[in-house]
Amino acid sequence: MTYLNLVNAVLRRLREEEVATVSDTDYSKLIGDFVNDAKRQVEDAWDWSVLRTTFEITTVAGTSTYSLTDFGIRSKILYVHNETKNGKVLQESLQRIRELALGTDNAQGTINYFALDGVDSNGDIQIRLYQTPNSADSLSVYAVKRTDDLSADTDDTFVPSAPIIQYAFSFALRERGETGGQTAAEQAVFARQDLNNAIALDASLHPEETIWYS
Repeated sequence: MTYLNLVNAVLRRLREEEVATVSDTDYSKLIGDFVNDAKRQVEDAWDWSVLRTTFEITTVAGTSTYSLTDFGIRSKILYVHNETKNGKVLQESLQRIRELALGTDNAQGTINYFALDGVDSNGDIQIRLYQTPNSADSLSVYAVKRTDDLSADTDDTFVPSAPIIQYAFSFALRERGETGGQTAAEQAVFARQDLNNAIALDASLHPEETIWYS
């Protein structure tokens, strides 16, 4: 659903008039803020299938640190695969990679590990590799990329819209007090149930991530 659709869905539940644009009234702007609060909450609650993407890195011999352009600060790396060598690159702590690099004088060789190493000047996450690559390898970084706040009326959200609407409605009720006898606490229960249902449906697409084997 678009940003405007989400805002109007919440306004209807509040028995308010729909608007032609999110910035139409001070109150619709407030509801827009609640929609973004709810969207962040829903996005952060699960590694949604629709938010999964791949970042590509082509290594340069002698260079160990690379930026993931447009990764953002709320995204998450699931795993890294070396397409050239056809092998998984395991995640290690940054401290361990620094220790390994010092212990071998940072010799170049096959990439075995990666760690997150702060952000660059653009605010994008940096990934540090060990060993330092000795060739041009193609790495695929499989990740969950969470999106920026909605701003334009036509901005779309990819995660399920029902829990976003329900959470935004509960936030609005908390600000207002109640509507039609329904309290914010009661509405929060409905919102959590909608979110739980949406996660359960999406989790069924990735059973290997939710089933534990001894």
